[in-house]
Amino acid sequence: MSRRYHILDVFADTPLAGNPLAVVTDAEGLDTARMQAIAAEFNLSETVFVLPPQDARHRAQLRIFTPGSELPFAGHPTVGTAVLLALLDGRETAEAFGLEEGVGVVSCVTEKRGDRAGYARFRLPRLPAVVGRGLSHVDAAAALGLRAEDIGFGRHVPSQRAVGGAFHLIPLASLDALAQAKPSGSFSTLVTGDHAAVFLYAVVRDGLRARMFAPGLGIAEDPATGSAVACLAGALADYEGLGDGSHDVAILQGVEMGRPSHIELQIHLEGGKLTGGEIGGAAVVVAEGVLHV
Repeated sequence: MSRRYHILDVFADTPLAGNPLAVVTDAEGLDTARMQAIAAEFNLSETVFVLPPQDARHRAQLRIFTPGSELPFAGHPTVGTAVLLALLDGRETAEAFGLEEGVGVVSCVTEKRGDRAGYARFRLPRLPAVVGRGLSHVDAAAALGLRAEDIGFGRHVPSQRAVGGAFHLIPLASLDALAQAKPSGSFSTLVTGDHAAVFLYAVVRDGLRARMFAPGLGIAEDPATGSAVACLAGALADYEGLGDGSHDVAILQGVEMGRPSHIELQIHLEGGKLTGGEIGGAAVVVAEGVLHV
């Protein structure tokens, strides 16, 4: 059977930047094993399979796979698929709809920016939760080939948080440390669990720079990780001492890979507590074709 697919570069407004994403738009009839095999064939950080929604009020149901496992939620697949569906719908005006993912319904707003490009923004489907203990400064440094003094800045310390899959969030004291970081031989013994991934971030003049490593999930490094940015919202609320209201944060990821990705995060606080957030970014279609599977 032939099935249509598209490749998009997400969190970028020009081709060959951002995070590549494969989207199979007519996935009905594929079982989990077949979806996983197709994701391995594409060998991108994530592949999305679009299915009819379980609730007719929503636009579609999404299943999201890395080359090695299925994810309940991910940011760049949500943004990229939302943009693609809006382009396929052919509307010239902004469009709002819900996407059903493993974590729940994700509310999206999309905007067309040309025949093959657009912008999407989605609400966090749930607030980031602290799960387990963050790595110690010593263990974080050992896992990344750094020194203990490279870990942390201001009030920021390592933490482990989840909106779907869990991430070890590791603040770094400098851009030099961010550039030098890479999984060491002890990474797999220090970073454990079903979603063994680390998200590193450091301060720059106009926001944050970030990197993400998850070799156990088949992702040596990810150019843009929206689900980790969703977790980062919790760290910013806890450690930055922000006042009530809305706060915008620009995150640049993928620079070290030659795939610069621009992620927009907005967080909302009331009574000193995180009450919600949104993630947005651009996406552009770079290829399309047919799968014969």
